[in-house]
Amino acid sequence: MGIDNQIYDRIGDGWWDEANPLNMLHGSFTPGRFAYFRAVLGRRGLDPAGLRAVDIGCGGGFMAEEFARLGCRVAGLDRSEVSVRTARAHADSSGLAIGYAVAAGERLPLAAASVDLAYCCDVLEHVSDLDHVIGETARVLKPGGLYLFDTINRTRASKLLAIKVAQEWRLTRLVDTELHSWAMFIKPTELEGTLRRHRLRLGEITGLGPRANKLRILRGFLRARRGEITFGRLSHLMDVGQVKSTAISYMGFAVKSE
Repeated sequence: MGIDNQIYDRIGDGWWDEANPLNMLHGSFTPGRFAYFRAVLGRRGLDPAGLRAVDIGCGGGFMAEEFARLGCRVAGLDRSEVSVRTARAHADSSGLAIGYAVAAGERLPLAAASVDLAYCCDVLEHVSDLDHVIGETARVLKPGGLYLFDTINRTRASKLLAIKVAQEWRLTRLVDTELHSWAMFIKPTELEGTLRRHRLRLGEITGLGPRANKLRILRGFLRARRGEITFGRLSHLMDVGQVKSTAISYMGFAVKSE
């Protein structure tokens, strides 16, 4: 059985609803990864105001809205029509000018060398042709452009949390479908090799993961499954952010060669 990417059309109207399983990716995930991405911009001396950015696999628009608030001119792209509709409606209600469109990472509707910044969160482990997606990303980036990413590592630790706890164990799984396949998780060395083939020079990789006590996290999954807390609340309880270990997930940046 392949992963169920159709879930984003079935329940994609509820990305911003804490009772929706997709809201797990907001909670502490959005502030955790965005704090790191903003720090990278700062370290590289980049003023985000006016930068043209593309959010590849934007989902409900969590990260697109964060970058828009920094002053970036954001294009949010996703295969799911429902998710794009949800993202557009939320941005409109928040007074944010974000250009959303239905599109796949394998075929970005953007001109070559047309964006300053590209980012991809919770997406790479879902695509069937990683090389093609990275190649398209490199194509639309300007020379010297910045690529920000996060994805899930293929380790025993990620198999335990992302596969066993989150989707297989009856008492803790988030939804009754296959969200991920462990075989599609990506080791950092594999991603670095793919980036290099497309003239994207890796700058750094760092861990992204829960910082809360492991027992507290497990209890949180149990409570969410029983309906005692929302999925958004579970995400907050996990306290996801930058960590030293890359055993579960990792994030980083790369720069397109001049």
